[in-house]
Amino acid sequence: MQSGSAIIAKRVDDGRPKTDEISALADAAGYEVVGTITQSRTEDSNYQFGRGKAEELAERIDDSDADSVVFDNPLSPQQTFEIGELCPDGTRIIDRYRLVLEIFAQQAGTKEAQRQVKLAELRYELPRVQAEIRLEKEVANERRSRNGLGEKEDRRVTDIRDRIETIETKLDNRSDIDGQRREKRRDEGFSLVALAGYTNAGKSTLLRRLADEMEVSPERHEDLHESAGVEDRLFKTLETTTRRTEIRGRRTLVTDTVGFIQDLPHWLVESFETTLTETYEADLVCLVADVSDPVAELREKLRTSHDLLDGEVERVVTVLNKADELSSSEIDERLEGVADLASNPVVISAIEDDGIDTLEKRIADELPALREERIRLPNTDDGMALLSWLYDRARVEEVCYPSGERVVVEFAAVPSVAKRATSKADAMIS
Repeated sequence: MQSGSAIIAKRVDDGRPKTDEISALADAAGYEVVGTITQSRTEDSNYQFGRGKAEELAERIDDSDADSVVFDNPLSPQQTFEIGELCPDGTRIIDRYRLVLEIFAQQAGTKEAQRQVKLAELRYELPRVQAEIRLEKEVANERRSRNGLGEKEDRRVTDIRDRIETIETKLDNRSDIDGQRREKRRDEGFSLVALAGYTNAGKSTLLRRLADEMEVSPERHEDLHESAGVEDRLFKTLETTTRRTEIRGRRTLVTDTVGFIQDLPHWLVESFETTLTETYEADLVCLVADVSDPVAELREKLRTSHDLLDGEVERVVTVLNKADELSSSEIDERLEGVADLASNPVVISAIEDDGIDTLEKRIADELPALREERIRLPNTDDGMALLSWLYDRARVEEVCYPSGERVVVEFAAVPSVAKRATSKADAMIS
């Protein structure tokens, strides 16, 4: 974990800057927050802050002996350079996205997650290296024709682009393997449900409530599985957790996926596409939100989540969790406040097991319909083996024996299972 002390810096166009979240992120990354400096004004292209406030920031760093400044704002390469010029030598200039990447690096436990982090870091560094090269060109303007900076791309940029391409290829190959795994699960008769939403909305608690073999702790709302890390992170974990269950007679795999946060840059989301694919390729997504959040915050979180899911997910059910923390009138206020963003949401308390039956019914109703079939099997060892296979992968409705030689089976299953069963039955009878 990164050690050191940091001054928190934040600028907003207007209003009062809030630094709770960025301070929590800095703490999660291992920094000791020793001070905060904020400003309300339009962005300065050179310093993010105004020049005077930037000089004040540099003085605060010098007086406190902080070794880093953490901006809640994204910094351009030019701003990073200019702020660094004002600050004491050796001061690390870290913006919101750089901080998130540090947390990612600490979270990445698997080789795939480490590759995703490296891809995000390279995409973050590329425009900064390009900016450095532009500065070099300006300094060497009179010598540009001699040093070649104007004629060909700098080797540093080429190297970063090559590394990005190599990692993308490896992640694409991994994505193909994961896709085959998901199709295999469907071939085994499972429907796939993903839990998505913001960190600390209670997704892992809900997973425990829905899953067959997991227990729910009554003591707290926070996500409980060992894969859940520090709260208030962009993605609480870079890996996913999947558990099996049966929902209204349907064999289902429920996956606790990544947690969202506001202001996700497009390049960063793309870097973690292989993780997000677990959400995008599910049969149904339950978008879990904390209903106890203030209306404005709840709306913003739902809007951001919809932006991430829009065009990628066909079926979404909005789940408003933690209803036990509000009165009936407060819940009604939240429902009215998000009515345009959440069509027919399901209100639950995962920790109190309230509303879970309603949610399960809604999940069963929203999942793609099972295919109903009626097949004839020979009353032989092969026929009984196929019947046993169906019991493991389908909802067998009725089995009858109209004669000693034939067995009639009525069942409902996902399309891939239904197709295989009818093909095998036809081959046995013909």
